[in-house]
Parts: sequence; structure tokens; C-alpha cells
Amino acid sequence: MQSLDERCLRYLAEAVGCGSVRAAADKLNVNASAVSRQLAQMEVQLATPLIERHRRGVRATPAGSLLLDYYRRQASDREDILAKLTDLKGLRRGHIDVVLGEGFVGDLMSGLLQGFWGRHPDLTMTLDLAATNDVVRRVVEDEAHLGLVYNPPPEPRLRTHLAMPQPIRVLVRANHPLAAHPGPVRLADLAGHRLGTMHPAYGIRQIIAAAERAEGVRLDPVLITGSIGVLKQFVASGIGVTLLPAFCAAQEVAEGSLAALPLADPGLDGVEAQIVTRLGRQLPPAAGTLLQHLARGMAGEAKGEARNSSSSR
Repeated sequence: MQSLDERCLRYLAEAVGCGSVRAAADKLNVNASAVSRQLAQMEVQLATPLIERHRRGVRATPAGSLLLDYYRRQASDREDILAKLTDLKGLRRGHIDVVLGEGFVGDLMSGLLQGFWGRHPDLTMTLDLAATNDVVRRVVEDEAHLGLVYNPPPEPRLRTHLAMPQPIRVLVRANHPLAAHPGPVRLADLAGHRLGTMHPAYGIRQIIAAAERAEGVRLDPVLITGSIGVLKQFVASGIGVTLLPAFCAAQEVAEGSLAALPLADPGLDGVEAQIVTRLGRQLPPAAGTLLQHLARGMAGEAKGEARNSSSSR
């Protein structure tokens, strides 16, 4: 086979990404038989299977994974060239894909994106919410230009542009008995209180699990969810308490409806929120401009919070 058909490569990428040939065909608005036929022809031409079927759909073989890596690199290179041409026109157009944890939404919508769009009104953006592990995957696989992630696992393919300390706190309703607790709260102090936590796929829950092992404590949450909003409602309604970074509920804490209590475990203080990209990727101008804007804005907010905390002491 002297060349790789870009259409076949796209069919392969969509089939693996969607998990099935039929779902890929629906997304591409073509017949499922056409997708199957093109994939089969490419397997014959390359003399190797590219996908394998299992109970939940399809996944890439090792050969298929090589082709997908090639396709993503080609797409990224094409995007870079087109973006550079757009840059010559002065950022009058461009689209940015951002994947982030739910806790960052408040910071973005409270002013950072308003300021960005005020300067660049013609740029468009996709904001997708995802768990920590999925944020990392989508950034390293070039499905997103930028990732905003809390406590990402070690990943050599990631580049961190900004890391901000964001310690985990016990969030309680302002009139909850724990709100009067003297000094930092230990995880053992949460026994007897109804607890809500994030799903284990999220960095927040992974940090808490490590603290449980360090303290020799086992937490038994009554609520496990993938939504920070659900946890805040759980606390605000008086049903129970939760463990989240304080920035996730900054507005509610500032209004006085919730209280954020420090924890005694030092491991829960040393965690960070990060802005990340794939190591070695040259971002299109629109995404690069957003990255600089977010890094400056979020770093400025962190300094302001540190000054306020220091003056309050």
C-alpha cells in the first residue's frame, strides 16, 4: 500500500473513539456498511487487522493504534499550519478545545472568559467536563488543546504551564456542628457524619484515598458522584458533608452559606490545580492566547487570595 487513505483513517479513528462502527457511521452521517467496507479494505491492503470486536464494541489492535497515532499527528500538524495562517490575519478566527474538571467552571465563568472574549470576540470554544484521568488522556491524545485538571497522575507526555496550591477542605453548611470544630479536622472526626465524595476516577478522591491509608482510616461515603454540583447541593441541603478543594465552592463560602474547614493531614494541603498541554505540541495561536490569558488570570487570583488570607491572620 503506497499511501494511507485519510478517509479510511478517519473511519478507523471514529470507530475506535465511538466504540462501534454503527456509532461512528451515525456521527459521520454515512452508512455503517460503508464504514465497515472501507475498514475491511484497508485491513486487506495492509495485510493486518486494525480493529477487534468484543462484547462492548470495537477497539484498536496494535497495528490500528499505530495508525491512530499517525492520524492524530497528521491532524495536529495540519491544524498547526492552518492556525499559523490564521495568525497572520490577527486572530480573527479560530476554535479552541478545552477539557476540564467541573470545579474550574466557576473560576472561568466568573470573569476569565468574559475578559478573553472581550478581546477576541470572534474565537469559538468547546468546554468539555471530564474526570481527571480522562482530562489527561484527551490532552495527550490531542483531543483537546488545553486541560485544567486537579492533581493529575504522573504523565511524562504532559507539560504543566501553571500549578496552583488548592488544598482540600471539609465543606459543611454554615450551621453544621462541625463548623464549630476547634482546629483542623482529622478524617477520623468525620465518623458519624454522612459523607459525600467524588468518584474514584477523579483526582480529588484519589488524594483522599491516600490520606485514608496514611491515617489508617476508612471513610464510608453514603453518596458517590461525578458531580461537584451534586456534592455542594448535598451539603447545602444539610444532608451531610463533603471533601472538596475550597475553590470549588468559593462563591458559597464567600456568601456564608457554606464553611470550608482545614484538614489536619498535611497530604491534603499539598495538592495542586494545573493547566496542562501535551508536551511538545505547538498550540494554534487561538489556544496559545487563551493559555496565556488563563495562566495570568488564575495566577493573579491565587496571589490575591494569598494576600487576603495573610491579612486576615
